This record gives sequence, structure tokens and C-alpha cells, in this order.
Amino acid sequence: MGQLVDGKWHDVWYDTKASGGKFVRSNAAFRNWITADGSAGPTGEGEFKAESGRYHLYVSYACPWAHRTLVFRRLKDLTDHIDISVVHPDMLGDGWTFEKDDLGATGDRLFGLPFARDIYLRAVPDMTGRVTVPILWDKKRGTIVSNESSEIIRMLNSAFNDITGNTDDYWPEDLRAEIEPVNDRIYDTVNNGVYKAGFATTQAAYDEAVYPLFGTLDWLEERLGENRYLMGDRITEADWRLWTTLIRFDSVYHLHFKCNIKRIIDYPNLWGFTRELYQWGDVAQTVNLDHIVRHYHYSHDTINPHRIVPANPRLDLGHPHGRG
Repeated sequence: MGQLVDGKWHDVWYDTKASGGKFVRSNAAFRNWITADGSAGPTGEGEFKAESGRYHLYVSYACPWAHRTLVFRRLKDLTDHIDISVVHPDMLGDGWTFEKDDLGATGDRLFGLPFARDIYLRAVPDMTGRVTVPILWDKKRGTIVSNESSEIIRMLNSAFNDITGNTDDYWPEDLRAEIEPVNDRIYDTVNNGVYKAGFATTQAAYDEAVYPLFGTLDWLEERLGENRYLMGDRITEADWRLWTTLIRFDSVYHLHFKCNIKRIIDYPNLWGFTRELYQWGDVAQTVNLDHIVRHYHYSHDTINPHRIVPANPRLDLGHPHGRG
């Protein structure tokens, strides 16, 4: 997980010594916004109009942040309008690469480039920053629109409605004030919390992350005992943002990141929620557990120096039934 500095690649891990053993996530570098008419969005400049075929999404099946965008691409009927390239699950000295495999890695379908960092350098030749996915690329302007997953899913939620005719709304205006604090807690203690526990390099940093993580899982278990979804009877982006962590939890975070007080399968309500959302519409097609398990155990040699990929039990997620 290296980074670019003035356009040059450096194979360096996060400097946890500078933060007392804590993992500190970098901020997204590109924050532009696609809108229906090309006007400016909540962040960034305008001139990014929703058009069929104009945008390309670079993703990893392993990455939960990229997974959000794959889910919304399916939920909002955008598979025929936004094409994708999938990186290889092994993220080693060169970061994300466009090597192909027979389990879903496609190579770079736009430019045939070897590394994800090359996409960043096409946008900003002297780029400084981490090379992460997802990357939402604008073919017309030849630049990156955004690499912030939480904002990309909101663009996909509404900007293309007139093109697809799909008006399903996962960010409803009347629930936004309720959704935001739930999103904030889930992001800090669950979505990012598993990384703060897994990448901690001191006992204190690990303890500071793992107990709030399970405190929030206990809170979510109780909440889902009273409501079908996090906001009641309506599924929203809060559910999907949580779900991409839950679907990975027992296969990688429980063992690899030492988040092992409980498994998700030990929480009846969270496990039922995880299985239901897996079975929602075409969402199951966005899940590639082979890439997920391979990536985490093979790529993080600071945690797993011998790169041994465990033989996990197979999860019974049920069969997709076309709901949604």
C-alpha cells in the first residue's frame, strides 16, 4: 500500500510510529461530483454531467469501500451505463495492479495500464497521495471525478435517474438527519474500526479500537432486533455502508484483524441482516469471497508475513431470490 510523492511511486506502509501505534486513514484526494445537469455538487467543481457511457469505475472486489460503489451500480441499474475495471487481489510492492486472473480481475479496460497509480498520474502527473480504489474516471475530460466512496454512492443514487428511470432513493431527504449520526458511528467504529484494530502496532491502539467496534456491533444487534433495517422499514445507504464490512467480517476481520470477541454469525439479528442484503436483487454478484480472502491474507505481510491463506469455513449466505 505505497504512495505517490511528486509523481514518483514509493513502497511505504502507514507510519504508525508517528501516531502511537494507531492506523490513521488518509483523506480522499479527488472530490468532484456528477450531477444530472453538470452543475456543481456539494464538493468540487461542476461540468461532470450524468451521461451514459461517459464514466468508468475502477474497483477491487476485495475492498469494502469499492464494494459500496459496485452495490449501488447494481441497485440503481447502472451496469449498462458505467463500465468497470477490476484490480488484482494481490496488493504488494506496486500497490493495486491490473494483472488479470480467472476469478474476476479484468485488467485496465480503458488504457491497458499496468498499475492503478497510472490512472492517478493520468489525472495529475505530479500527484502526491495514496493510491486507493474506487476511482471514478471521466472519459470525456480525461480525469478522476472522485475516489471517495461515500460520495460516489450518493452520485450513483440520484444523478442518473433520468437516464435509467430508476428512482429508488437510498438517501431520502426526510431521513438524512437520522442517517448521518448512524453513518458516523458505523464508519468510525466498524467500517474503519476493523482497520484500526487490524493495523494497530501497539496493545493500547488495538484496545482503543476493538472494544468500541464490538460495542457498536452490540448496539446494532439491539437496533436490528427492533427494526428490520437501521432506519426502520426502509433500506437506506446506512444499511449498505454497514453491510460491506459485515460480509467480510467472519472471513477476514475476525481472524486476520484480530476482531475476534465474536463473529457476525454469533449475532442473530446482524447475521440475518447480512444474509438478507446478500440476497437483495443482483447484489450477490458484487461479492467475490475468493478475492476478499486472498487479498487480506496475502497482501498484508506486516500482519501475515508468510502469506498463508487460511482454509475458512464456507458461509451459508443463502441463495439470491431477486428481492429489491
